[in-house]
Amino acid sequence: MPTRADILIEALPYIQEFADSIIVIKIGGNAIVEPSILDDIVRDVILLQHIGIHPVIVHGGGPEISEKMERLGKRPKFAGGLRITDDETLEITRMVLVGNVNTRIVSLIGRYGGKGIGLSGKDGRLILAKKRAPMIVPGTSDEIDLGWVGETEIINPEILMITSGRGYIPVIAPIAVDLAGNSLNLNADTVSGDIAAALSAKKLILLTDVLGVLSDPSDADTLISHISASEVDDLIRNGTIQGGMIPKIRGGVCAIQGGVSKVHIIDGSKPHSLLLELLTDEGIGTMMD
Repeated sequence: MPTRADILIEALPYIQEFADSIIVIKIGGNAIVEPSILDDIVRDVILLQHIGIHPVIVHGGGPEISEKMERLGKRPKFAGGLRITDDETLEITRMVLVGNVNTRIVSLIGRYGGKGIGLSGKDGRLILAKKRAPMIVPGTSDEIDLGWVGETEIINPEILMITSGRGYIPVIAPIAVDLAGNSLNLNADTVSGDIAAALSAKKLILLTDVLGVLSDPSDADTLISHISASEVDDLIRNGTIQGGMIPKIRGGVCAIQGGVSKVHIIDGSKPHSLLLELLTDEGIGTMMD
């Protein structure tokens, strides 16, 4: 049984490796709706900042958006892991992400002595995007218009570099703007990869509510601990990666192609999983490089 001193010494080389580097952390899944989980994650993030790491948070809010839609009598619809977003859905999404989830995370950071700064992709034209083209239904020639769903065109990271370099923790809601000034709903997993690449981040950590990539989604013992970016297309084609895992993996590939060394998909509901992944020898979840 390792002593507390052993655990601290084990963390030393990782603290040295990551000192003064940027790490992008995407928070999603049950971490958004379970206060105790989000509480642990925020404390982990503040600890990382105090040991010299510059954390940047990107958050989703899918479960909360769906719950709000259903309470308003609107049924959520998805295609390829992306939320179909009409005018009403866009307004609900903006209200939940910017007005609720973002402010909640910033408030928690303040409670534990950090300085959070809430942003959306519209602030300082941080994320310029364009409307996604209609999606082809697999196995058919039919098209689905995803509505106000965007894909990143340009990340302007200046505001993130300025704020994170001065002791703030940026907290980004994935609502972007196009050149005409329209709001667009972006997938948080995908845009976190875009942001990590634009910041030349050391790592991208995707905190979700699954263990990682499973070869059998119903069997936790089939966790794939490592995949390479070159394997992704084959894993999607054979169905190993499907549904909501697709944008996570696509975001990871974008990050790696943009120079991020490693991407980790881990279960954020496990206590202090972020610290375990970054500061100990025992990796968890799926790592991609």
